[in-house]
Amino acid sequence: MNESISTSKAPKAVGAYSQAIKTGNYVFTSGQIPLDPNTGVLVEGGIEAQTKQVMENLKQVILAGGLNFEDVVKTTIYILDMGDFAAVNKVYEQYFTNTLPARSCVAVANLPKEALVEIELIAYCKNI
Repeated sequence: MNESISTSKAPKAVGAYSQAIKTGNYVFTSGQIPLDPNTGVLVEGGIEAQTKQVMENLKQVILAGGLNFEDVVKTTIYILDMGDFAAVNKVYEQYFTNTLPARSCVAVANLPKEALVEIELIAYCKNI
């Protein structure tokens, strides 16, 4: 049975989707872009500031599902420019302290609201 996960500490879903879905022992997040959850406005400051906001948004979503970054098994990163790969990595790696999840990183032509980065993740917890 699927359960929707929602928190006011991350940007509201602006379409026909959930912030995340819990099914069995897995949590699948929707992609997060760097929106300030309080204002709904895209954060400024370039790729590092945007990546930090995305990771903070994801953190709040998975916390609402009773998980944390230790439970993440897979991430997918979408960026506009592969030239930003190292900068994204610099921020991203601060959120994973033990086993790193599997990951894909894909350059895309465009992202919602002209964001520079979007990240989604899959988490697993045997204690759910």
